[in-house]
Order: sequence, then C-alpha cells, then structure tokens
Amino acid sequence: MKDLKLAESDYRFMEVIWDNEPLCSMELVKLCGEKLGWKKSTVFTMLRKMCDKGLAENNNTVVTATVRREEVQSCQSDYVINQTFHGSLPRFLAAFLRNRPLSKAEADELRKLIDEYEE
Repeated sequence: MKDLKLAESDYRFMEVIWDNEPLCSMELVKLCGEKLGWKKSTVFTMLRKMCDKGLAENNNTVVTATVRREEVQSCQSDYVINQTFHGSLPRFLAAFLRNRPLSKAEADELRKLIDEYEE
C-alpha cells in the first residue's frame, strides 16, 4: 500500500507533475524552478523520493504520476478528519465553515454532494 500522506512540499511537487504529465525530467526541473524556486538537484532528489514511495515514475526521462491527485486528497482529508475531529465529518465541516460564509452556489453544491453520497 502506498503512503499517500504527503508533506506540503511533496504535494506541491506532485501538483507540478499532475498538471503537466507526461513530461520529460528536464521540463520538470524547469517548471519546479519557475513554480517552486527549486534547483535541479532538489528536483531530482524529490523525484527519486516520490518514485521510491511509488507515487511517480521516471521511465527513460519521462515522468508520470502513478496515483491520481484525488486519491491523495482523499487520503489526506481522511487523515485530518480522523486525527483532528475523531472521524466526524460534521465536526470538520462545522469547524471549516465557522468563520467562512457560504455562497448560495457553494451551499447548493454541498447539498448536491451530500445527496449523491448519502447511503
């Protein structure tokens, strides 16, 4: 099983891959330099780390992700909800929305999601 909990820097790196894959490793270096301010050695260290974790592949200098962004987001949100809110989605939503008013469109979208996923 892949460890899908990522540190912020790992996630930002994977976003560059997800947004541009497939891409050659030198294009990845260029993009990470522009978007993250990273040097070539940092990019290749991070790429090796993500490959070792099974989250990315570098085959003949072509880099791709081996997991979807949504899988990582789901794993990370589950982790936060379980660790911080004792597994309670309503507690999480209450805390998230406490100081943030919802637009009508956002409220409608949330209602639609709840209806879609309700057992």
